[in-house]
Amino acid sequence: MTTSSEGAPAPVAFWQAFAYWLKLGCVSFGGPAAQIAIMHTDLVERRRWISEKRFLHALNYCMVLPGPEAQQLATYIGWLMHRTWGGIAAGVLFVLPSLALLVLLSWVYLSFGDVPAVAGVLYGIKPAVTAIVLFAAWRIGTRALKHPLLWSIAALAFVAIFAFDVPFPLIVLGAALLGWLGARWTPSAFAGGGHGAGGKSYGAALIDDDTPTPPHARWSTRHALRVVLVFVALWAASIGALALIYGWQGVLTQMAWFFTKAALLTFGGAYAVLPYVLQGAVEHYGWLTAARMIDGLALGETTPGPLIMVVAFVGFVGGWGKAVLGPEALFAGGLLAAAVVTFFTFLPSFLFILFGAPFIESTHGQLRFTAPLTGITAAVVGVIVNLALFFAYHVWWPQGFGGGFDWTSVLLAVAAFVALWRFKIGVIPVIAACGAAGLLLRLV
Repeated sequence: MTTSSEGAPAPVAFWQAFAYWLKLGCVSFGGPAAQIAIMHTDLVERRRWISEKRFLHALNYCMVLPGPEAQQLATYIGWLMHRTWGGIAAGVLFVLPSLALLVLLSWVYLSFGDVPAVAGVLYGIKPAVTAIVLFAAWRIGTRALKHPLLWSIAALAFVAIFAFDVPFPLIVLGAALLGWLGARWTPSAFAGGGHGAGGKSYGAALIDDDTPTPPHARWSTRHALRVVLVFVALWAASIGALALIYGWQGVLTQMAWFFTKAALLTFGGAYAVLPYVLQGAVEHYGWLTAARMIDGLALGETTPGPLIMVVAFVGFVGGWGKAVLGPEALFAGGLLAAAVVTFFTFLPSFLFILFGAPFIESTHGQLRFTAPLTGITAAVVGVIVNLALFFAYHVWWPQGFGGGFDWTSVLLAVAAFVALWRFKIGVIPVIAACGAAGLLLRLV
């Protein structure tokens, strides 16, 4: 235990926090682990806005929610510091820079993707994305599969989605049921755990271990019901307006409905929900092709914010391709679709925080993963392996099994995986190196 005699920092004004959340949204590269590390360094160690114990307590709650945990953690801390509008500002600013950048990159991709130089860069990036997804499966698997029963659930999930094309929501429900049943006979296999308590103190914090819970953060059943009613009304009014203007079968309305469901299924991170997005956006609705989905994931890996923001690319490409505002307004249609998709994807995350955080603040105890959630996490590993194989097929056999085998793409994918696994090189440098290699190969 290390201690510090420094006094607590001065109170933080709303606009001071607003500026920090905006900055965080612009620099939060590297996925949830890196984003959480950035917030810990800034908010716990340097600025001391919140103690490590309170920070980890909030993180434990966000880890068991569907949705991007880093964005939800920012929302939680913003809410704790500056009430509802503080949470909304933190959560929105965490994704807004990523949305703007992805819209720009999506427009460049659709307008200039056939230019040889751009095509060469994308050719190199696609094998890197395949390696990144495989590495994600390995990383999550080594952390989550601690018992043979969990390995069995992962294998069953892989077979279900690979061989029988079982919809992702059914896999989630089945895994939760197996976790619940399995825990009755082998509790140790499904005993979860969040992030443990920290062992360091960086000095007195603005929200310290013993700081009383502020009035707005105390649990109130009446307030909780009011939050639920407001969010349900907001969701219903938004999707109702789309249905009224474009019809229930309209592209934008169906996007709103589909990504509402997707937002409730993102247990295990963005890689876990991508197969569901793939099934719906590519195979069912035809908003984009599998090749473009892979390109979109590559672009999403290179932007700040949560990786699930790749849905903005899906929305933009779908809105552009379906000409939702007419053929003379393709960019405007893509922009509107990206905004609709982002809104409905992240709306539940705000509900989970503003509804559940007051209860979590009333406990201040160590959170544990439930047995059903442990089962879902195990199933996620199998689902991600299937996603990696799907990408590998489309990258290594560009014309299908009947066409040629692209050995160059295989070598790039192997090199990218080794760089990620053996040498611990970050995602963005790996993507940049593979993109440069692809460009060089095209020029040669």
